[in-house]
Amino acid sequence: MQYMLLIYTNEGPLSKQKPEDYQKGMEGHRVLMEETAQRGILVSANPLRPSVTAKTIRTESSGTQTITDGPFTETKEQLAGYYLLECKDIDEALAYAARIPTRCAGGGVGAVEVRPLLPFTEIQQYFETLCAEQTAKS
Repeated sequence: MQYMLLIYTNEGPLSKQKPEDYQKGMEGHRVLMEETAQRGILVSANPLRPSVTAKTIRTESSGTQTITDGPFTETKEQLAGYYLLECKDIDEALAYAARIPTRCAGGGVGAVEVRPLLPFTEIQQYFETLCAEQTAKS
């Protein structure tokens, strides 16, 4: 099963971070990417540009769409990057998530959210089952 490991960190300026701390974080990512690639479970991994470069499209219940600069929510931590891994279970994904450096972008504390992907084929199966159940009740 594929798991998305979403990295959240404080986007503080790199100028406030010690170069050796930054290098240590980058080395941690390099080691983790090499290991997961060698094991054949790394699907993708990338950092994201700062949140000030983002745009958010919000769709209202009326269907009206509004585009705003940056992320829509106000948080102390921003989505900084991700790993997409093919793991045997969530425990394996959590073990890799625990190794992801979260202080490399701007210092401070960070978090890694681990979430399994839901293949589109499973969504189709769910709706087909739901429709069949509703038809059977009619």
